[in-house]
Amino acid sequence: MRRYFELATDEYVKGRWYLDDPVDAGGRTIDDVWMFRDGRAVELHERLRLPIYRPGEPLDIEFAGTGLIPVVSERVASIFREMAPNDVQLLPVDVEGQRASYFILNVARTVRCIDDAACREVQHFDADEELHADRAGEYRSVIGLRIDKSKVGDARVFRLWGYDIPIIVDEEIRDALEANGIFGGKFEEV
Repeated sequence: MRRYFELATDEYVKGRWYLDDPVDAGGRTIDDVWMFRDGRAVELHERLRLPIYRPGEPLDIEFAGTGLIPVVSERVASIFREMAPNDVQLLPVDVEGQRASYFILNVARTVRCIDDAACREVQHFDADEELHADRAGEYRSVIGLRIDKSKVGDARVFRLWGYDIPIIVDEEIRDALEANGIFGGKFEEV
């Protein structure tokens, strides 16, 4: 059975840059930055720009703005393009002051596979919660994330149903990213 890993930014890279929320051609923040966390394809009508929140060393993998939007370099994009073309969208984005190519990595696949019993702790939203009644059954919190690999199917890159924070990649994609010496990414087995 394949192994799976959560892909995240290595926050401990000294002197790293931080990217801000994307803006349109006119410099206005886009209405729905959450669309990049929904685990489904998105349709953009214009190329977005990413301002730099704090200058520093460019990373190959960064989560822009409020940590919602994965942004990857061309090196990383080429791996996803080759190995998981049905699971992701690579949306070109202009990063302030950078000539290199960058892409918003939109994970366009969601899998319902969290293994509640194997996780250290899970909390669900309840139907009687006034603010979150529409999210009843989804996850409020997951600590010690573990997935049921038998439910993943042929997905290589995906978001989790009911808990859209992590991006999950299979072992082959993790190995390819590490073999290419990506800068700024880290992996934790789930």
